[in-house]
Amino acid sequence: MQSSISKIVAMAGVVSLRAILLTSQTAPAPQTPPKLADDYSGMYSFLQDGEFVQVTVEDQGRVTGFVSRYGDLESDRGAFLDQFFKQGKLDSNKLTFTTETVHGVWYEFKGTVERGAGKNPGDEAYYVLKGTLTQYSTDASKKTSSRLREVAFKSFPQDMAPAHEKQD
Repeated sequence: MQSSISKIVAMAGVVSLRAILLTSQTAPAPQTPPKLADDYSGMYSFLQDGEFVQVTVEDQGRVTGFVSRYGDLESDRGAFLDQFFKQGKLDSNKLTFTTETVHGVWYEFKGTVERGAGKNPGDEAYYVLKGTLTQYSTDASKKTSSRLREVAFKSFPQDMAPAHEKQD
């Protein structure tokens, strides 16, 4: 009788082991966390050499930053002007921002963030901001004009800062 009980216990062990093995094979694979959106934060070229756009992507697609550009009026020609974002938003890869007005000029960008020619994160042009930049200008008589242009702003390499920042 003892050998029958031993056989039953042994069989129960084999059945239990098989059940465990089958369950582990058919159980769903552990879920990997969803891939976070690419972080497009960083510096990008602007209209002229030495000018740039700083983009910072925050929670829920809120975007902050500024445009650092040369003044082009007689009173500010050659001086650096920083124009902070009044509003900015990133929805998937669609980017929009509007700057504050400085010396009667402000900018509005509507476009996308795309992968550029850079091979690795941190390389120049790893990301490119492509879209339409509208420059608004208000003259002394309060008349506003606008100029639209298609642009492609390349990301700066991460170990490089614009020339005027390095001088500080």
